[in-house]
Amino acid sequence: MKKTTRDEPTGLFARALPYLIVSVAPLCWAGNIVLARGVVHLIPPVSLAFWRWAIAFLILLPLTWPYVKRDWPQVVKGWKIMLILSFFGISCFNTLLYTAVHTITAINGALIQTTMPAFIILITLFLFHEKVAKVQVLGVALCIFGAGFVVLRGELQTLLGFTFAVGDLLMIIAVILYGLYTALLRRRPPIHPFSFLTYSFGIGVAALVPLYIWERITYPPFPVNGQVIASILYVAIFPSIVAYLCWNRGAEMIGANRTGLFINLLPVFASLLAIVFLGEELQIYHGVGMFMILTGMILFNR
Repeated sequence: MKKTTRDEPTGLFARALPYLIVSVAPLCWAGNIVLARGVVHLIPPVSLAFWRWAIAFLILLPLTWPYVKRDWPQVVKGWKIMLILSFFGISCFNTLLYTAVHTITAINGALIQTTMPAFIILITLFLFHEKVAKVQVLGVALCIFGAGFVVLRGELQTLLGFTFAVGDLLMIIAVILYGLYTALLRRRPPIHPFSFLTYSFGIGVAALVPLYIWERITYPPFPVNGQVIASILYVAIFPSIVAYLCWNRGAEMIGANRTGLFINLLPVFASLLAIVFLGEELQIYHGVGMFMILTGMILFNR
């Protein structure tokens, strides 16, 4: 018997749901970059990363304790991959990002992050021998070009002044490590997503303790005021819990390569956030760049 048309939107929504879930992550991370650049004079990089993950862990633990307790044997069994994932994706990536924004320009940072899908494809090709079709390579290139068009504001002369600084190199390392994290997610223990996040955050923040102690000895204490508390709470909830849950779930549902492509939405969302919070106007290059990115994502997913 033929299905009614009432079932069709449900099926369409079910197919679109993984992509909607993944899109939440770059939206949250765009806010993370905007905020991090805004508080560089208030919070040192390691302290911001440490308290981000510590608070996220403390928020999650009471809510996910039944899963954490149940999945302990699986975590012990897969402790090596848990350490690797937590170190790359939690400890290293965001600490390097927060350090990079002290010296990196917005153009350089956004351009470098758009190379993440290419790194993910190379890593999965090297580690897992995945095949990549020519049309998918074209899709990746179009996404990167579109994202670059947005951050360059459609002006080629901006690219001519592009130079690498220490922050740029730190950002490249961060992107490579997060590419490894995304590609290796398929190897994580078969545990509940909430449990995986809780263990990852706990291990990640534990690895940051030595660096945090060093920074507290080296740097003067940062002020504890409303702006600092609000900033830490934001990065602890949205770019951490919400974004990582969506990103990890997306990698499970549509694969690492397709998930990695969505990082190209980050500069687009960052531009939109700048329009909303900084009063900038929507320009033609925003629309052109977004069109190229969306077209590239469609080509890749074919």
